[in-house]
Amino acid sequence: MERQILHCDMNNFYASVECRDHPELREKPIAVCGRESERHGIVLAKNELAKKCGVATGEAIWQAKEKCPELILVEPHFEKYVAVSRQAFSIYREYTDLVEPFGLDECWLDVTASRRLFGEGFSIAGTLRERIRRDCGVTISCGVSFNKVLAKLGSDLKKPDATTLLPPESFAEAVFPLPVDMLLGVGRQTAKTLRFFGIDTIGKLSACDEKFLQMKFGKNGLWLKNAASGKDESPVLPCTAEPPMKSCSHGRTFPKDLKTPEEVWLAILSLTQEIGRKLRFHRKAASGVAITLKDQNFFCKEFQRKLPVPTDSTMAIARAAYSLFREEYPFRKPLRSVSVRAIGLFSTKDGLQLSLFQEKENLRAERIDRVMDSIRSKYGKKAIFQAALLQELPTDSDAEEDYSAFSFLHSLS
Repeated sequence: MERQILHCDMNNFYASVECRDHPELREKPIAVCGRESERHGIVLAKNELAKKCGVATGEAIWQAKEKCPELILVEPHFEKYVAVSRQAFSIYREYTDLVEPFGLDECWLDVTASRRLFGEGFSIAGTLRERIRRDCGVTISCGVSFNKVLAKLGSDLKKPDATTLLPPESFAEAVFPLPVDMLLGVGRQTAKTLRFFGIDTIGKLSACDEKFLQMKFGKNGLWLKNAASGKDESPVLPCTAEPPMKSCSHGRTFPKDLKTPEEVWLAILSLTQEIGRKLRFHRKAASGVAITLKDQNFFCKEFQRKLPVPTDSTMAIARAAYSLFREEYPFRKPLRSVSVRAIGLFSTKDGLQLSLFQEKENLRAERIDRVMDSIRSKYGKKAIFQAALLQELPTDSDAEEDYSAFSFLHSLS
């Protein structure tokens, strides 16, 4: 039986929710932006009027203002976006249990087995668009096709509030002329490499030699060719499925530059609080750590190393990250932002093998972490933390976004 896959994407999600709640903004160009005072001054989302002026997601506020002087800036309210996302996902699950999230505002639905009850995929997409508009107050674009990659591409082709059908017999006619970077999995660097070799459309990628792609991109090269050729067979996972977790990271841009090693230590310690909690929640341990540092001139540098013993300990990861910073980074200029990433993750469901001399110290750290997790779960993230963090470090509004998305995705299971 031919699969019928939908990809549903809420249009201009953050901006649409703000316009829904503030009707006076609907006929004006708006952009949802991080706080300029905390130097998160980038566009997170924009509405259609701002988009027509050339405002782009991810650009600096001053750039957006140059393109659109009348642009209205709105601060984000992540708790509202999570609530709308939950509401939309509950509607999707009325039509199939195979609903795979792709962030707060996107998901795939496999409606192959739902057609007897609700009609063909194109018809289900129309019903969902109507219900989301009526019940959630925002619009969605839907792609309907026979695999996930093409369904995602379809939802990107017509916006806002539209349905695009890409059937197996005619998808090539619509897809092959498109720029190669519209294909899921083709990021900026991959697209740059492909264009260097003259592969600038999806059709050219589909026709490209397999051996050449494998030589340039490894096993991912074959996947790219298959995806471009409409041969993606990956299943839509139910929302109860746990996606593979390859790394766990957290980063911040600080309102003021970090000028001393002590300030960097506090930054790393604050970042690893959430990293450690996530690792223990997923029952994962890190076998390595990586740090990314950006100085006041936006020069970026990354370092990483293996850990002597795999761990999910907040303090162990913090100390390893700070040691990496002190040993590898020549601290000549103040730092604008810091990110920490736990890498080389594997399951701890069967326990961790420790050396005799490390076991006592690790058990003590593990007990402390578990107690702190329990207290935070009951009383909130800020109920308990290391005393060192009482020193002045600005509130991280982006951390709230990260936590909300993390909590939402796991509330689906």
